[in-house]
Amino acid sequence: MSKDVINIDINGISVPVIFEQDKSLPIVSLQLVFLSAGSIEDNGTEGLARFCAAMLNEGTAKIKAADFAEELENRAVNFGVSAGRETLVFELSSLKEEFGFGANMTKAVLEKPNFSKEAYNKVNMQTLGEILSKESDFDYTASLKLRNLMYKNTPLGTASIGTKESLKKINPSNIEKFVKNHLDLSNLIVVIGGDISADEVKTLLKDTLSPLPKGTKRELGFYDVSAKKEREIQTKKSEQAYIYFGAPFYIKLDDKDAYKAKVASFILGESGFGSRFMEEIRVKKGLAYSAYSRFSTDKTSSSFTGYLQTKIETQNEALELVQKIIREFTDKGVTKDELAQAKKFLLGSEPLRVETLSQRLSRSFYEYYSGLGLGYSKEQLSRIENLTLKELNNFIKKHKEINELTISIVTNDAAAER
Repeated sequence: MSKDVINIDINGISVPVIFEQDKSLPIVSLQLVFLSAGSIEDNGTEGLARFCAAMLNEGTAKIKAADFAEELENRAVNFGVSAGRETLVFELSSLKEEFGFGANMTKAVLEKPNFSKEAYNKVNMQTLGEILSKESDFDYTASLKLRNLMYKNTPLGTASIGTKESLKKINPSNIEKFVKNHLDLSNLIVVIGGDISADEVKTLLKDTLSPLPKGTKRELGFYDVSAKKEREIQTKKSEQAYIYFGAPFYIKLDDKDAYKAKVASFILGESGFGSRFMEEIRVKKGLAYSAYSRFSTDKTSSSFTGYLQTKIETQNEALELVQKIIREFTDKGVTKDELAQAKKFLLGSEPLRVETLSQRLSRSFYEYYSGLGLGYSKEQLSRIENLTLKELNNFIKKHKEINELTISIVTNDAAAER
């Protein structure tokens, strides 16, 4: 097995291709990752990128959704399009002998997707159903409000799935415009691997991607978490209190101390049982079945977030305990045993994170996309192995901004009145 980044000239644009050849199984996997093409590009019409991705799953102008899906299924070809916050992604995987067929079908979608009225109405109905189902999902309600508060008046503060109101603004015209403006060669990273050679990759991609326009490089912005601490309670007919919290975390993706954040996050709340949050909130106090927190750092933001569910009558006690745990964490740091356990898990579980081709390709993409360089994850593990208790605690004590919590709670009417 070997992985590399090769650049392929397609219509005059040099497209980066993250490639790993793996002949252990006769399968091939492909991802076309269009940058700055996710919900961050909705431009005031929440849910537009997600809606467009759903439309791109509806086959082509000549081969409608049902026939398209049947032809793929008959050959055991997996195909799908999805949109995240920053990217829109085509995924294709199959046995090697059917991969050429899958690539041709992908090309057909890129060339002339199915933007028929029938497809639009189907996706519109499915999206509305999903939005309506979220109204009774109190975790979603609380987490979305937290995002609204933390990233107020920015693209990161929106509902990526859309709302009932924004859905009315999505029409065939702005769908076609979005796809035309965001599926291009200048903003594309290809991830491909499996039982295929570099020469075969070049030949296949030159043909598959030929329908794409050159486009113009788009740059992602960086959005700071609001420094204003806010608390908002939404009253619903809930049987529990859903508490979501978040704060700024002043570190960038390429910061030399990013590996320390990974260890700190593991100890505070990301590791499940054994983490500070689980031990203090569930094991010792019995206030929640699960309590979780993490540091998240990517190209567009950096934050500290967490959540828990608790009984209505203990929501105030649980929230006070959350604040106490964070305060003690930033004041005193971690113990020698906590650092040792974190190292043991992070270093010992590494083989499990690179077992499959999919895992390795995902990691390589992240390293490249983040600008960290292929092999960064191994370098990070080496730094974690050599991390001292003093270094970690000095880092934690420098980040007291995680105490500046914005809080979103969904609870029932009775709790709101107390």
